[in-house]
Amino acid sequence: MLETVLLTARPTAAPSCRIPFVVPVWRSLQSRAVAATPAVRTLEQAKVAHTLHPYDAGHPAEAGYGEAAVAALGVDARQLFKTLVTVVDGALTVAVVPVATTLDLKALAAAVGGRKAAMADPADAERATGYVRGGISPLGQRKSLPTVVDSTASDFPTVLVSAGRRGLQVELSPADLVRLTRARTAPIGR
Repeated sequence: MLETVLLTARPTAAPSCRIPFVVPVWRSLQSRAVAATPAVRTLEQAKVAHTLHPYDAGHPAEAGYGEAAVAALGVDARQLFKTLVTVVDGALTVAVVPVATTLDLKALAAAVGGRKAAMADPADAERATGYVRGGISPLGQRKSLPTVVDSTASDFPTVLVSAGRRGLQVELSPADLVRLTRARTAPIGR
């Protein structure tokens, strides 16, 4: 659906014979109005259909950022995916798994042909991706890292991942997520 915003040079109360200037929202206001994160810019440059879902990042959740997003947005925890940065055999690797699951480190290591995997130091994850913890997106990262998306993503027509900041999720097709991150899919959640 294409939305338009009516912008006029004068107050709309005064009658005018001028034709108002109409700006397509998808074209010029989508990033600026909500969030101009690298993840959103990546999606717009690739012309990928997506929907942004802002929410109150301060929503109470003792379990974690993903659970807070699920609670705030009221979505299925199997359809909202969290982005985890790991170290597999010394190399930073991204795992994208449903919030409803936990990451199986052995399965992740096997998926990328490694032997041992562990969670990355948060400072290393932030430095490599360019995002802060709780807002790390698999899209538009500062440094392109090997990425594995849990195979359950294909069970849904769309999935939600972080759009690059706390309080903002982006919904897109799993195929587009895999294509844009150059990811492989594997059963890495349990």
